[in-house]
Amino acid sequence: MSPDSHASHAVSAVDRALVVLATLAQQGHPLTATELVRKTGLSQSTLYRQLHALKRWGFVLEVEGRYAPGPLSLQLALGFDMASHLAQQARQDMQVLAQQSQESVGLIVAVNGQAICIEMVESRQALRCSFEKGRSVPLEKGASAKCLLAHLPEVARDAALGATRAGLPQPELLAELDAIRKAGFAVSHGEVDAGVWGVSAPLFAMGQQAVGALTLMAPSVRIQDKHSPLIQMTVVTAARISRSLSTLIH
Repeated sequence: MSPDSHASHAVSAVDRALVVLATLAQQGHPLTATELVRKTGLSQSTLYRQLHALKRWGFVLEVEGRYAPGPLSLQLALGFDMASHLAQQARQDMQVLAQQSQESVGLIVAVNGQAICIEMVESRQALRCSFEKGRSVPLEKGASAKCLLAHLPEVARDAALGATRAGLPQPELLAELDAIRKAGFAVSHGEVDAGVWGVSAPLFAMGQQAVGALTLMAPSVRIQDKHSPLIQMTVVTAARISRSLSTLIH
């Protein structure tokens, strides 16, 4: 085996292990080997090789034939909490926004076609909306997803929309994303979950490429006459966080 082919083989093996880890992380509950084969597209023999190595290192835990992220994955998560510059800078302003609005506020980022919640401040009201920290959903519908899509570089945006598989994205959607960029926020009502209203504003470290989105989410029945002030609160808070991020970078 040549050095180049050996390197390619090593990268492929790493990719396969990361596919297994990403699949386990995205589900939020343990999976059987059969479920993992279906979701990852790996052969059973390849899957078991990856699981064996990941279990040996502590990244995967097996209990009664089901697999879940292991203790070392938890250490990575704790390290992310402590080291995440974006979450650290946004947390205080998110808490203020949650108090002012009395609604839940999330910090969402785009990773490989997924919208992932990396920080969450829950509303204190009994009826509230939430996006569990660490969970991910496809980058397709809702205020968070559209706000992130609208500010992705064109190549990344088209890849997330599946443009390479199904032709160019629909003109209507591209027009909507352009309108979101111009407005500075995205609003959705029941697109992901019935009865949930949300507004999302982009967060910038510098330049025009967003590093995440700040999303306020609320039960539709409670905010019928509050859309405008909630949008304004969210946009102002996002701008404040963006200024903080840009100041620290410079």
